[in-house]
Amino acid sequence: MDEVGRGALAGPVSVGVVVVGAGTRTAPKGLADSKLLSAAVREDLVPKVRRWALASAVGHASAAEIDAHGIIAALRLAGQRALGEVCSEVGAVDVVLLDGKHDWLSEPVPDLFAAGGLDAVPEAPGAHPGPGGGPDVVTMVKADLRCSSVAGASVLAKVERDAILTRLADDHPRYGWESNKGYSAPAHLEALANHGPSVLHRRSWNLPGAMMAG
Repeated sequence: MDEVGRGALAGPVSVGVVVVGAGTRTAPKGLADSKLLSAAVREDLVPKVRRWALASAVGHASAAEIDAHGIIAALRLAGQRALGEVCSEVGAVDVVLLDGKHDWLSEPVPDLFAAGGLDAVPEAPGAHPGPGGGPDVVTMVKADLRCSSVAGASVLAKVERDAILTRLADDHPRYGWESNKGYSAPAHLEALANHGPSVLHRRSWNLPGAMMAG
């Protein structure tokens, strides 16, 4: 499993998941972390990854959900949506491998010493019980470089999220999403400063021109 769009200013955060098993054959040739591939190569790999995997999906959490719940909870929501989709196809999975060192997928664990709240999402590397007693969650730094299934998940998520932002750019042409995909490119920041944020921006973030939204 891998995420894209975490650092963007607009649009959803998206999480891809690719399911493999002990008998899964060698990954498609050229598969790598999506950040290392051109857009054309990523798009060419999508059908190959989907044929290779036992199951695959991409889940999303909207800018409004990020504003309402925070980015970590939104990542968890998108990841659980993707996981639910593949589990409905192939049944329960045993382990989820996340890129990085933070487990944002597992439900927060209660902290008996906190003032009536829940502790933060576990951040230590290793395995944690998944949501609802589901699969264990294992974190691995640079998993998108070391594990083909994580690389495949990153490609699926990147291509699908890019397509969403490109479609949304038609309705919000000021921000150049067709090229910057919602990230903080200079033209995007300038448009925010001049026009303020749209309804698809993450308004809980410190955006240029945010006061213009009233």
